[in-house]
Amino acid sequence: MKRIISIILVAVIIFVPISTSNSSDMDAKGSPLILTIDLDDMITAGTAARIERGVQEAEERDATALVLLLDTPGGLVDSTLKIISDLSASNVPIITYVTPQGAIAASAGSFILLGGHITAMSPGTTTGAAMPVTITPGEEETQTADDKTILFLAGHIRSIAETNGRPGDIAERFVTENLTISSLEALELGVADYIEPNLVSLLGTIHGQEIQFQGKTIMMDTEDAVIESIEPDLTEKITHLISNPQITFILLMVGVYGIIFGVNNPGTFVPEVLGAISLILALFGLGMFEVNLFAVIMIFLGMGLLVAEALTPTYGVLGTGGVVSVVLGIIYLPVEPLVTSRWLIQFRLMAIGIGAVGSIFLVILLAGLVRLRKTPVYMGENEFLNELGITMENLDPQGLVRVKGELWKAQTRSESFVPAGTHIRVLERHQMVLIVEPVDKE
Repeated sequence: MKRIISIILVAVIIFVPISTSNSSDMDAKGSPLILTIDLDDMITAGTAARIERGVQEAEERDATALVLLLDTPGGLVDSTLKIISDLSASNVPIITYVTPQGAIAASAGSFILLGGHITAMSPGTTTGAAMPVTITPGEEETQTADDKTILFLAGHIRSIAETNGRPGDIAERFVTENLTISSLEALELGVADYIEPNLVSLLGTIHGQEIQFQGKTIMMDTEDAVIESIEPDLTEKITHLISNPQITFILLMVGVYGIIFGVNNPGTFVPEVLGAISLILALFGLGMFEVNLFAVIMIFLGMGLLVAEALTPTYGVLGTGGVVSVVLGIIYLPVEPLVTSRWLIQFRLMAIGIGAVGSIFLVILLAGLVRLRKTPVYMGENEFLNELGITMENLDPQGLVRVKGELWKAQTRSESFVPAGTHIRVLERHQMVLIVEPVDKE
C-alpha cells in the first residue's frame, strides 16, 4: 500500500506541472502575440541592437506583429539606417506608433515611423523635423548640413515612405524643409494610418484590417492579443550608454584625468585602472558614430599635452593648451545630422563644462606641484635628523635602535660602546645605518 501511494504521489508531482505547462502553452497559442519595444530616448547603437533582437524574437515566436513605441528626438545616422534595414527585412509586420500623447518622433524618429508597415500616432503627437544639422566653427548656432548629406537623406526617406505606401513628397519635405506635422495632419496626408489614444485601442482598431506585406495581402489578427515588452539586456544597455556621444566624451575625460592622476600618484592603482577602463570604453564608443577627423586629432593632441604637463610640469603652459585642444575637439567631433539642433547646442555646452572642470583640475594640480616643490625633502639622508630613540641592544660598535617606531641598525661616530636601553639622538644617516649619540633621559 505504501508503495502504491508513493507511485501515485510521484505521478501527481510530475503530471500536474506538465499539464499546467501544456495548458498555458495552449492558451498562449490561442491568443495572438504582440511584442513591443519602447524607443523613448536617443537612437543609438544599443537601440539598433535591441530592435534587431526584437525582430528575430518576433519571427522565432511567430508573433502577429512587432510594435515600436516612439518618443524620440532623433539619434545616430548609422544606427537609424541599421534599424530601417532590419525593419525592411522583417518577416513579421512592423507597427510604428508615436505614443503617449505629447510624444514626438523627430529627425531619426520620423525615418523609423515611416519604416513601419502600419503607422499610428496618439493625439497631440508630432513627427518630422528631419533636416540634417551640424556645428560649424565660428558659428554660435547649429547650421544646415551640406547639400550632399541633405540630398542623400531626402532621397532615402522618400524611398522608405514610398516602399510602405506613404507620400514620398511629404517625407522628403521632412528633410529638405524641416517640415513638422501633427497627428491630425499626418492622418490627412497619409503619413499615419491611425490616431489612437493607446496601444490596446490601436490593436482593436487594426484587427481584421488587410495590409500589404512582403508582396502579399495579409489580415491582421490582433483581437485580445497577449502584449509582451522586450526589455534591453545588459549588453544593449551598455552599448546604448557608451554610444551616446555625451557619455562617450565624459568617459574619455575620466580616462584621461584618471591616467594623469595615476601617473602623478603611482602605487594607488585605482585611478589608473578606472582611467584605463574609461578610456577603452570611450574609444569603443567613438567607433559607433560618425566623427570629424580633425576633432579626433585635436582631442588626442590635448590628451598628449595634459600628460606632458603631468610628467614635466611647465606651470600650466602645456596644460592650458591641452584643455583648449580637448574642448575644441569635443565641440566639433560628432558629425551626426539626424540629432536635433537642441541636442547639439547642449553638447557644445557640455564640452565647455568639461573644459571648465579640466581647468579647475589643472589649477589644483599646479597648486599642488608648487607646494610640493617648496616642501623640504622628507625621505632620504635627513629623514631621521635629530629624532630621538632608544637602543634595543648594545651598540658594540653596531646594534639595533628604535626610532619613530622602526628598528634600525646604528652606531656612534666614534664607534664607542653604548649599552642597551640608552636614549639616543640621530645625527645623520649613512645608507641603512644611523649615526647616533647618547643623550640624557630628560
